[in-house]
Amino acid sequence: MEKTALGASGLNVSKICLGTMTFGEQNTEAEAHSQLDYAFERGINFIDTAEMYPVMPRAETQGSTERYIGTWLKKSGLRDQVVLATKAAGPNPNLTWVRDGKQNLDAASLRAAVETSLQRLQTDHIDLYQLHWPSRNTPIFGSTVFNPDNERDCVAIEDTLAALGDLIKEGKIGAIGVSNESSWGVSEFIKHSEKGLPRIASIQNLYNLTARHYETSLLDETCFRENVGLLAYSPLAFGQLTGKYHDDPKAHGRLTIFPPSWSPRYLRPSVLEAVAQYTKLARENGMTPTQLALAWCYSRWFVASTIIGATTLAQLKENIDAFEVKLSPEVVEAVNAIHARITNPGQ
Repeated sequence: MEKTALGASGLNVSKICLGTMTFGEQNTEAEAHSQLDYAFERGINFIDTAEMYPVMPRAETQGSTERYIGTWLKKSGLRDQVVLATKAAGPNPNLTWVRDGKQNLDAASLRAAVETSLQRLQTDHIDLYQLHWPSRNTPIFGSTVFNPDNERDCVAIEDTLAALGDLIKEGKIGAIGVSNESSWGVSEFIKHSEKGLPRIASIQNLYNLTARHYETSLLDETCFRENVGLLAYSPLAFGQLTGKYHDDPKAHGRLTIFPPSWSPRYLRPSVLEAVAQYTKLARENGMTPTQLALAWCYSRWFVASTIIGATTLAQLKENIDAFEVKLSPEVVEAVNAIHARITNPGQ
């Protein structure tokens, strides 16, 4: 498995990262361990999780994903061979059970988040610690329009960086990154790091065939010039780009077992039309829809690592095998033609 430097962090991560948000909801602990074993055997050294996982978020299961990874790390003895990443939840009035609803990315809140994650993960340090979403008002998770009427009290980026800097000095975390962030946010993090504060190495943002907003100068150029690596999440658009829901709208998966309100962006008519066209293109060119979608992400020059998730080992194998699929110039041209007709419907 090919590896790459993640920003200026000193971390060398596999070009595929194992996402774990199903562990504890759609996957049992034994299944989680099997996925981790298999991913590691295939050369994946990069594991991503979050304190709020699994999804859908529930008080009864919160933290289970980190706990399952922790028991695997202890059992396998592979901690020093793994790049371990997790994320601190930002403010969300609906997640009252995460740190008692105190998630505003200040020093006390971040310290509590790190220490509880360390306990669940059964380790003394986290290699990449990420802010799951911003403290401030910004459009995320399917919202695409900035609304100043939604302004709220938030923690200054400089204060958040200072708090993270203290945790780095204590050895609890290593590199830092952001997630669901904007170009303005990345620029602010970089600007404040020049005051002797830690510098972000990565950004974990949505990127897939139905959501290519990252490619614009708003983010792509900013991150390129500032050496911030993209960790592309949801490369299969919650399973839509596998084609399984196109073939059978009642197929078992996240879009049918969770309420429609959980992921409405991937149920938009424009997404369904785009998926139909990408599915047709893949099959006409001897690929599965999954192979097309993942090969697209794997081949983009600006993607440091693509975060894949699966509920079965067969799915995980297909996802990893897709790394060997090379898209012809004609297929890339056809993908771009679909994108021009139906632009970013899943953003």
